Amino acid sequence: MAAHRRNLMQNQSWTDDLPLCQMCGVGTAPNSVYGPDGKGTQSHPNEDGHFRFRGEDGCFLYGVFNGYDGSRVASFAAQCLTAEVLLGQLNSSHTENDVRRILTQAFDVVEKSYFEMIGGALAEKTHLSNYVTPHNEERLKELEQEVSGGATAVVALILNNKLYIANLGTNRALLCKSSIDGQNQVLQIGRPHGTDNEDELQRLAALGVDSARVRQAGQIAGQTSTRRFGDYRVKFNYGEIELLSGAKSKPIIAEPEIHGSQSLDNVTGFLLLMSEGLINALESAHGPEQANQEIVAMVAAELALQTSLEAVAQSVVERVKRLHHDVYASGRQRATFCSRHEDMTLLIRLLNYPLADGVLTPTQGGRIYPVSVPYSNSQSTSKTSVTLSLVMPSQGTLTNGTNTASTLEEETPTPGSQSPTATLQSTNTQTQSSSSSSGDGSLFRQRGSQAVQPDETGRVPPYVDFSQFYRLWGTDHGDGQSTQGGLGPQ
Repeated sequence: MAAHRRNLMQNQSWTDDLPLCQMCGVGTAPNSVYGPDGKGTQSHPNEDGHFRFRGEDGCFLYGVFNGYDGSRVASFAAQCLTAEVLLGQLNSSHTENDVRRILTQAFDVVEKSYFEMIGGALAEKTHLSNYVTPHNEERLKELEQEVSGGATAVVALILNNKLYIANLGTNRALLCKSSIDGQNQVLQIGRPHGTDNEDELQRLAALGVDSARVRQAGQIAGQTSTRRFGDYRVKFNYGEIELLSGAKSKPIIAEPEIHGSQSLDNVTGFLLLMSEGLINALESAHGPEQANQEIVAMVAAELALQTSLEAVAQSVVERVKRLHHDVYASGRQRATFCSRHEDMTLLIRLLNYPLADGVLTPTQGGRIYPVSVPYSNSQSTSKTSVTLSLVMPSQGTLTNGTNTASTLEEETPTPGSQSPTATLQSTNTQTQSSSSSSGDGSLFRQRGSQAVQPDETGRVPPYVDFSQFYRLWGTDHGDGQSTQGGLGPQ
């Protein structure tokens, strides 16, 4: 029986025949603990999970899962949730209320199915716990490993060109889009279900839990999330956990918050789903103040350089990983927060947004071309300076799901016209708060739109005149070369 349960958890897949979405890329990195020499060591196998499927009737489903105490729950949830949403349950005739109901039911089925699957192991564990002997101690350890663990999830559904986000726990969803009036917005969809979420603390208080103690502790059974899949300890044995012992009913739940629908008609930008490990690594290194803007800046910069979405997502994850390590190695103020990081996963879904093309200029291609994304090395502050030049794609007959026409070849900017760039607004849709950056510190800067034409040799003139530098360099080195000689780019 135990072998059969393990086979179900590890090998069964209901979604092998579903097509993957080609407008999506995923990057991952394993957990790491830094030693005194600064080298990182992986402390456990990767526990994150994700999916990115294209269903029928213009339906797309994406998810990122943050597992803990093993990857069993995250893997099971990813497979079961997909089967509960994409195998005929949804079609274009469904209303927004239908979609919300189906998503909520899918999460409920995942939770019940998981505990049904491990029910036999839980029963055996309970039985053996009453008769602990040296003979069954090893068996109890095996059973504990089989049934322990949980996972949080953030899931995005696109149906009828409308976006729905189902959030359970402490992962994050960001939507970056350019509005008609030229404003570029970064929307954080929903708030994490954590021990610092006032709504969650009120929910727990209503059940009889001392929310002040929960806030002070910052964790419940080793996790900051107040909603999660699995984790039998907080679902069935919560009376034995001191923080939850006063609860009148199950305090840690698997009910998601559904956000949406949000129309994606005429939206240009991208959707990001991130695991808690990626968010925490970036916030540990630079603080939480500009984390959303920073990750969007990184994605935008890589989209201008890479021709593969997989490369974009992986490059951003590696960038966060490197940044986190560099802060630890620097010994600066925030180094104490960066001694380790958990598994990191980033899923990027483009919304009418073209990838880089080395042939086209920024305005001809209607895409972003980044300047540097500098990070402050000052020991006196943890704030980060993020600047980026963004040129959003020209709008045409593009729809999410099918790229029906390429505006890159059909439209050419007229001299003197302005690119649709402006300041960035960061908004949390749960709290309805927003802030904007402008001036020299703005995330998106205005950029001239007239393309520089190549000369007769096919080269594009440089934006900066380095002739004086080359002249001085030649003088200092006594080679007698001038800017007209062999020095400098030819």
